[in-house]
Amino acid sequence: MSESAASLCVDQFCCPVCLDRLKEPVTIPCGHSYCMSCITDCWGQKEQGPPYRCPQCRESFSQRPLLKKNTLIAEMMETLQKTSLQTAAVECDVCTTEKNRAVKSCLQCLASFCQTHLQPHYESPAFMKHKLVQASRHIQENICLSHGKLLGIYCQDDHQCICYLCMIDNHIGHRVVSLESERTNQKKELKEINVACQKLIQERERGQRELSEAVKSFKSSALETMEDIEKVFTELICSLEKKRSEIKEQIRAQEKTEIDRAEELHKHLDQELTELRKRQAEIEKLLITEDQIQCLKSCQSVCDFPTFEDVPSFTQHTHLSFKDISISTFREVLEDVCQQQTANIYREVSNVHLIKTPEPKTPSTLWQYFCQLQLDPNTANNELQMSEDYRKVSHTYKDLQYPDHPERFDGCNYVLCREGLYSRCYWEVEGSGNEWAVAVCYKGIGRKGRCDDCRLGFNDISWRLGYCMLNFGFMHDKAEVRIPAVCSSRIGVYLDHRAGTLSFYSVSDTMTLLHRVQTTFTEPLYPAFLAGEGSSVRIIKKQSRGEFRQTRNKYN
Repeated sequence: MSESAASLCVDQFCCPVCLDRLKEPVTIPCGHSYCMSCITDCWGQKEQGPPYRCPQCRESFSQRPLLKKNTLIAEMMETLQKTSLQTAAVECDVCTTEKNRAVKSCLQCLASFCQTHLQPHYESPAFMKHKLVQASRHIQENICLSHGKLLGIYCQDDHQCICYLCMIDNHIGHRVVSLESERTNQKKELKEINVACQKLIQERERGQRELSEAVKSFKSSALETMEDIEKVFTELICSLEKKRSEIKEQIRAQEKTEIDRAEELHKHLDQELTELRKRQAEIEKLLITEDQIQCLKSCQSVCDFPTFEDVPSFTQHTHLSFKDISISTFREVLEDVCQQQTANIYREVSNVHLIKTPEPKTPSTLWQYFCQLQLDPNTANNELQMSEDYRKVSHTYKDLQYPDHPERFDGCNYVLCREGLYSRCYWEVEGSGNEWAVAVCYKGIGRKGRCDDCRLGFNDISWRLGYCMLNFGFMHDKAEVRIPAVCSSRIGVYLDHRAGTLSFYSVSDTMTLLHRVQTTFTEPLYPAFLAGEGSSVRIIKKQSRGEFRQTRNKYN
């Protein structure tokens, strides 16, 4: 843009009120633009009321127009401002009286020239080899500050532009090339980087499109599943209400049947009572009569006693009350099934992910998934003693005579935790003694005896990292992997159930990955521990924020 054109453009974007360049330009309905503050002050004067008029064309508006910043004009003003600053900053170094605007700068002359004083560079053979660039006020930056010479050499070792004296004084033996050569190499490198950048942009644009489609599908599946849940639970509620009505109707029917039978029996007993009372009155009359002949004649008929059935005992009847019906059992069974199925649904829901989260690799990210564990006393072997808070298990040399329980290990010195894990979890343990191990297993692992089905790491439903006689090793389904010497007795375990990842770390001043398992878990995993003779395992408690910060700083 020429100087006159730039000046004309600037004049066109002046505020008609303050006659200065537009600041926060706003455009009113008639199309004229003003500074936000100028038009606001103009319409805010006491004498200026409805209708509001444009100060330039005097068009009136019954209501005060809503003022919004014209971003297009604002951007144009910012561009013009930069252009005017650049243009005004570069002046011809040869002009003596009135400085004209420079159009070119010479890298050899280290000066800027207007169109008139630039002609010798085009006409004289002495200047033909000089390199001309766009006029710049930074031309002096091409001069070496130490020697006052032109910076025409590039040191590749120091990544620095230097002059030939710098090369002799301070860069002997360095790899040096001309600026043009280095610029050519850099342009080539930049082109390669640009191609790589474009490729990365395309990959991320594709990723954004795929992510948008995945989010759309994810939301759709969530909505569809919630509608299915609503339908299923509505049908279930209707079914329960129907069953409730059917059971109540059955109770009413049974009540009526039995009441009718009771009334029938009551009527029959009334008849028998009437006959018996009549016979009793006759007997009593005969007992007091003095007419022996009449007594003997009547005695025969009275003594022919009819056969009566035994009257049932209603106080000892085992089915006398509806209260004995197992409604509470029905509720307990239903609640148990609901709880189990709800837990399964929760587990499945927690395993639905839109984006696969990478495995955490630093202590701070691992501790985000910290889970609080407690030992299950019903599973502990009789030779294992637990602390009161169920976070430490120690081997004793005596039988502690725990009560019998189907989940108790009776042949191996094992104990499980109460919690079944099916999401992302992290925990740490501290082992001591000559034989101890940390493991995970399915709940169905054997408990009775010392067969392989009961031993951690000796079957396909348990994974174990163990320490025995100064050696560490990992075992699963009888396959053992030896692990190099580990200096720490603290072990961290990270589980990503959905991803099928199980990782064991040695935790000290640093965290060292000991072993990682990649598989498919089909059931919740229960943390398990082995405490051999004279050994113990302690579950590390969750730290407070201050303690965790100290640990994090220590690791980092």
